[in-house]
Amino acid sequence: MTGPVSPRRRSDVTRTSILDAARERFASDGYDRATVRAIARDAGIDPSMVMRYYGSKDGLFAAVIDVELDFPDLGELDPDRLGVVLVTHFLELWERDTVLRTLLRVGVTNESGSDRLRQVFATQLVPAARTFVPDPADAERRAALVASQVLGMALVRYVLQFGPAADMSREDVIAWLAPTVQRYITAETP
Repeated sequence: MTGPVSPRRRSDVTRTSILDAARERFASDGYDRATVRAIARDAGIDPSMVMRYYGSKDGLFAAVIDVELDFPDLGELDPDRLGVVLVTHFLELWERDTVLRTLLRVGVTNESGSDRLRQVFATQLVPAARTFVPDPADAERRAALVASQVLGMALVRYVLQFGPAADMSREDVIAWLAPTVQRYITAETP
């Protein structure tokens, strides 16, 4: 026989239920159409609990899209393999983490999502780029070019699910994208 559930444990379970429901709802409905009431219903709780834990729909959205790109140590890699490593890393992130798909889906239609994508770019991708581009002063531009490739592929493969892109094997995606990403990282500035 189990004893009573502690208030702390119950609170953690409730938060997890809310975040899981919100992730699904934001991913399926987008930011604007997702409502606190629908998220609470999906989580099996009263809407006031969502507000109690997260304060607002914006606060809940911010909690849902807490994104960490978790780059490998790029300074230790063979510079000629950066394109392959980065494309492989991003594919793994997109495939295992629905938060990134949610962020991309919402980011193209909502200013809060766009702001969060820009924050991830500025605080995670640009600093990573500074470790491997030939001229660190050019890191922001090169990181934007890399982002155009990985975000573009993520959009057509995982969000819009365009047949040819969605049906390609990982190996084919890597073979096609890695040389372009490699060029953006290591080529001389035109």
